[in-house]
Parts: sequence; structure tokens; C-alpha cells
Amino acid sequence: MIPPADQSYRGRLFVMMALEFFIWGAWLPLIFGYLPSLGFSPGQQSAILVAFPVASIIGMFFSNQWADRKFAAEKFLAFSHLIGGLAILGCGFTKSFWPFFLLMLVHCLLYVPTISITNAIAFANMRNPEKEFGIVRMGGTIGWILAAWPFVFIFVDWNAVSALQTTGVVDWLGQALAHPLSGDAAKVATKWTFVVAGVASLALAAFSRTLPHTPPKKMAEGAIEKLAWLEALRLLKHPFVLVLWLVTLVDSFVHNCYFSWTGVFLGTPQAAGGVGIASNWITPVMSIGQIAEILTMFVLGATLKRLGWRTTMIVGILGHAARFAVYAFFPQHPALIILVQVLHGICYAFFFATVYIFVDAYFPKDIRSSAQGLFNLQILGMGALLAFLLGPWLMQTVFTANGVTDFRGLFMVPMASASAAAIALALFFHPPKDTAATSGAPTVAPH
Repeated sequence: MIPPADQSYRGRLFVMMALEFFIWGAWLPLIFGYLPSLGFSPGQQSAILVAFPVASIIGMFFSNQWADRKFAAEKFLAFSHLIGGLAILGCGFTKSFWPFFLLMLVHCLLYVPTISITNAIAFANMRNPEKEFGIVRMGGTIGWILAAWPFVFIFVDWNAVSALQTTGVVDWLGQALAHPLSGDAAKVATKWTFVVAGVASLALAAFSRTLPHTPPKKMAEGAIEKLAWLEALRLLKHPFVLVLWLVTLVDSFVHNCYFSWTGVFLGTPQAAGGVGIASNWITPVMSIGQIAEILTMFVLGATLKRLGWRTTMIVGILGHAARFAVYAFFPQHPALIILVQVLHGICYAFFFATVYIFVDAYFPKDIRSSAQGLFNLQILGMGALLAFLLGPWLMQTVFTANGVTDFRGLFMVPMASASAAAIALALFFHPPKDTAATSGAPTVAPH
């Protein structure tokens, strides 16, 4: 039995989450515009992008089994980030498809399982997950935000700034922010997103050795060992689990459409149907959603108690629909587009974070990491796979003609998908109040 977390443990779990999501947040938002700049075809772009969801599917069947029953979680975390960090670092120094694809695949195969592993480490070392997980997971939100801001200065035309006469720090800073990189120069600078991600991954590899020891869960003496992922899959026999699992697939598709298209949409000139945000402000604008997520995480526990599982999740899904509706019908209002980014906090916390807490409440302890992996199969796997396979094709072929993208038609796809998922959850998701329905535990969970 692992002792309850003290303040020191909670602080370390917070930093663990911050570094974990800093890595992902550094390279993900801008890769969708960077890959075409390397001359990769839509098919090659999709191959690179689906490395992440494919790794989620593989991790579901292998890595999480080790984390649950064979391997100390913090050691698995250290090894994964050491090798995976070197791989993503290499992506910043290659422009050829096959080296880029293989390096990204190695990184994703090692990184994706650590999302479930960090959740497992956190839940194993918290006294009251319903109250504490939101705060600990907020570290991931802050990490994602921090990953966005270095690029305010990385995407600056420093040659132009150096040629200017500046007086004092304030004048220099103003000139720097007034001279963002554009066009091909901005695309070339995107390589630094992979370098920053790699450095952060190596830092987490070292930091993992300071985390509380989280040993594998041993089976009862004399019990026949079962595959943890198979036990998790068997829980889909419960209708409420199956409904949530399928809705999670749709919500993940919508969520990844946001990441696939928002950066390009923000950077496209208004004359071409976009918002016209300067290149060095695209990632900070997208990080507004994570800033809002911090506040949302603070109120998540109280929201669950007041609204229950189903209503909280429905609100999270409808946040996606509302955001894409604004994208589709008000692209000519940059202030509104920037403001609507705050909905990301509701979208993530009220659905995905709630799903993780729900799994911890309802699933047996000895397969909990694999149960998290079962839903990550949808969140990071199948939903992302659909979005990254269809995303380049939808944007560059179906909704683009004569070099101009029909963003309204494009954004109607995820808007309609999110609306349908919310309706399905409202009609068919009815979890029992007693978690004994799946775990055998007598605890009463929020409903």
C-alpha cells in the first residue's frame, strides 16, 4: 500500500505533469503548418501525424500492462523520456520524410504511454483523487502554457530588429514584437519547437527519479495472471462504459480537429478567410485555452458534485461545438476568435479530465492504468487517428479550391460531430451511483 501523498509528493507530481505536457505543447500546435513547408504530400503528412495515435493503440496493449503489473512507473517514465526526448530532438534537424517519420514514431511510441503512466503515478499517491487530481493535473495545463511563450521570441525577425536604432529595453522589446517572422522564414523557425520539446523530455527523464516509488500492482497469491488491457476491455460489457467509450472517440476527433486546423486558421490572412494573427502570436493565442483550463480545474471537483458525471461531460462537449460555431460564422472578428479560446478549459476539464476521474472511481485497482489506457485509446488513439488521417485531406482537398480554404464548411464538420456526441451522452449514458457495478468497491461516486 502506497502511503498518502504529502505536500512534497504533491509538488513533485505537479512538476511531473508540467514537464509532461510542456513536451507535447511545444511541438503539436505548429506541426500541421510545418509539414507542408517541408514538401511532404498530404499522405506523408498524415503518416507522420498518425504516429501519435498509433502509439496510443500500441501502448494500450503493451506499455500499460508493464506499468500496471511488471514495472515501477517512475522508472518507466524516466526511460521513455530519455529515448523519446532524443528522438523528438532529432526531428528538428531533418527535412527528409523517412528520417522525420521514424524519429517521430520512436518519440510517440515512448511518449504516449507516459500520459497514462503520469496519471497512474498521480492517482496512486493522492489521498483524495476527486479533490486533488484537478490541482495536480493543472500542472500539465501550466506546462502547456509555458511551452507556447518561448515562440513569441523565437518567431521574431532578429535581423530586422538588429538593424533598428533602439533606446532601452522597452523600445527594444516593442521592436522585437513588432517584427514577427512571416512566410518561409516562419516555417523554417518551426524546427525549434522540436528542439524545445526534446530538451524538456530529457529534463523530465532526470526529474522522474525524484518521484515517489510507484511499484507494479501484484495479483493475489494463487491467482491466474490476466492481461490488464483485456480485463479493461471486458468492462465495455457495461452499457454505460461502452457509451462513454464511443462518445470519447467522437469528442477526441473533434478535439484533434481543433489542433489540426486552428494554427493554420489563425495565421491565414483575413482576405483568404482566416484571422490574420502574426506568426509569433499563434501559440500564445492558442494557450489562452490552457490559461482558462487552470480556473476550470479549480472548480472541477465542485462542478462534479453539483452537476454529476453526465451533465459535466455534456457541457464539456458542447464547448467544442460553440467554439467551432464561432470559427465558422465570425472569422472576421479576431477579438471574438481570441476570446473563444477560453472554452478550451471547459472542453478539456469538463470532459477529458472528468473521464480520467470517472475511470479511477469505477475501475478495479489492479487494472487502473490499463483502464486509463482504454480511454486513452480513444482520446489519443482512434479519435486522433481519424482527425489526423482526415484533417489534411479535408482541409487541403475537400474544402480548398484555387488555393482558398472554405473554413466555414470545414468547421461545420466538428461542430456537428460534437453536437451529436452531446445528444448521445444525454440519452444513453446512465452510470450507477455505486461503483461496485464495475469495481466491487462500496464507494458511492458522483452521478
